[in-house]
Amino acid sequence: MASFRNVGFAWGSVLWLLVLATCEAGLPTSGFIQTRNTQFVLNSSPFLFNGFNSYWMINVAAQPSQRYKISNVFRQAAAGGLTVCRTWAFSDGGDQALQISPGVYSEPVFQGLDFVISEARKYGIRLILTLSNNYHDFGGRPQYVNWAKAAGVPVNNDDDFYTNAVVKGYYKNHVKRVLTRINTITRVAYKDEPTIMAWELMNEPRCQVDYSGKTVNGWVQEMAPYVKSIDNKHLLSVGMEGFYGDSIPDRKQYNPGYQVGTDFISNHLVREIDFATIHAYPDIWVSGQNDDAQMGFMQRWMSIHWTDSKTILKKPLVFAEFGKSKKDPGYSTSVRDSFLDTVYTSIYNFARNGGTLGGGLVWQILAEGMDSYYDGYEIVLSQNPSTSSVIAQQSNKMTSLEHTLRRRT
Repeated sequence: MASFRNVGFAWGSVLWLLVLATCEAGLPTSGFIQTRNTQFVLNSSPFLFNGFNSYWMINVAAQPSQRYKISNVFRQAAAGGLTVCRTWAFSDGGDQALQISPGVYSEPVFQGLDFVISEARKYGIRLILTLSNNYHDFGGRPQYVNWAKAAGVPVNNDDDFYTNAVVKGYYKNHVKRVLTRINTITRVAYKDEPTIMAWELMNEPRCQVDYSGKTVNGWVQEMAPYVKSIDNKHLLSVGMEGFYGDSIPDRKQYNPGYQVGTDFISNHLVREIDFATIHAYPDIWVSGQNDDAQMGFMQRWMSIHWTDSKTILKKPLVFAEFGKSKKDPGYSTSVRDSFLDTVYTSIYNFARNGGTLGGGLVWQILAEGMDSYYDGYEIVLSQNPSTSSVIAQQSNKMTSLEHTLRRRT
């Protein structure tokens, strides 16, 4: 992110107990998620999902006394049928850093990430792990450039992250360190861990010095093969928001009035990139418009990216971030629930009518007692029963659709 219908009590209770019983049995995820044409597959069968973002896990898990919050979120998420979680596999410089300085890592923080992966495995939740950030939060590419500058490297701005050889070397070292990490709990190397669904090169890459998308594309063309040279078992995505660039000028009309230096088409056409992603925050991107207009933008955004993923990229698509902020004018829980229900219905319909869209990841789910992480989009499942019901209903629909597709194959 840039800055950071009621299904009934009885049904919800039964779902909770059944899923909780399964999860507590400690059934590990088995098999690696793969792609086949425009579908995700698991053990050669279609794989659909409903999921969530909890970017904060590595930071919280660095403190063993706080790890119960990770367990609580995974337990509650699994009870709601959520099966994929997107979270950070980086924290560069600053407080509780994973990477303290280039090539220097905190073992306690790494053990926190070990715990996140082992808990996800325990509750049958797949992980999409992001390897860096566009923004200064948790370090990101500004930290990489500052490290280079402190080392006397002639860099001018944060966009040198994409082109400077020294900075790119820092990033590659981080990729290698994370992918070859042997989990101290499971004793499995990250690159061999099927609980991990995919890696993302970066959260929301942007480039101010080149809005065409070509600079970022050059970086993706270098980094994607590098990741695959270390780990060819896991899927890989860029981590993009979905902004169009210059490769197909007609598509730029679907942007919210501006470009950010990425190109949804060319960046995702890189051979080693396995699936496409979009994010959408119409309350921020087209903030001057009313709710209906914002939802209209959202529907067009989803539709054109679904079409392009299906016909041009020929790769699966994930709606990797979306949410409704409590800071928006006229916000209420019912407004948020309606927004999520509309987005979920679109995801389901796209997945049902020709596939390609594998699932969505709501932003963001927190545990109880995490007020300092509130950004307006927070959802605490145990404290938001109506929203939890909307989420669980979507999980149920995606699971049912998955079963239907499996019967056809």
